[in-house]
Amino acid sequence: MDTFGSRLFHLRKARKLTQSSIAKASGVSRSSVTLWEQDTNKPKGESLMALASFLKCDVNWLLTGQGSPEPAKQEQETTVVSVALKPQGSYPVISWVQAGGWNDIHLTDLHDADYYPCPVRCSKNTFLLKVVGKSMNPVFREGELIFVDPDVEAVNGKYVVARLDDENQATFKQLIIEDGKKFLQAANPDWPTPIIPINGNCTIVGVVISSMKLF
Repeated sequence: MDTFGSRLFHLRKARKLTQSSIAKASGVSRSSVTLWEQDTNKPKGESLMALASFLKCDVNWLLTGQGSPEPAKQEQETTVVSVALKPQGSYPVISWVQAGGWNDIHLTDLHDADYYPCPVRCSKNTFLLKVVGKSMNPVFREGELIFVDPDVEAVNGKYVVARLDDENQATFKQLIIEDGKKFLQAANPDWPTPIIPINGNCTIVGVVISSMKLF
């Protein structure tokens, strides 16, 4: 069961459910459920949360296969950005340019974003970014999703998303603080610019609190 579709199919069969009952509970058509099981596409937002609830399974496991299929015994209390009435615990995937000006993002800008549940406790301002490039290999791989919480304190050793004053988008690095001086360090030792000194020319957008592989 190494794909979303296969996990959904086998769990549906184990629960002795029909595609029609899945569709009704998720608020979609039966053909949509067929496409889910064929890995043609995946549910998002409210449909995803309703599907996991109906199947009585963990959302993160259903999406990624990681962790346990059993739902958490105790749901953590979380609040979310009130965007288009998205379900509790679900947060938007934004672009790196948007991340650079996260405080200026309007609700309408996130209306069509993909949303995913955060596996750890986080603030309502949490968002996701897709890792681009190989500067953070092998700790974070290209294409992986990272959960970024602007309300977590950025201390030495934390992985952070930062905005440099002379760039129009954010960057992802490890924050190093030594003798009162701050640096942004790439995890990849072979990266051309492994360390960037920051001297008041950088704003920490948020701290990476978790990550998720889609495939």
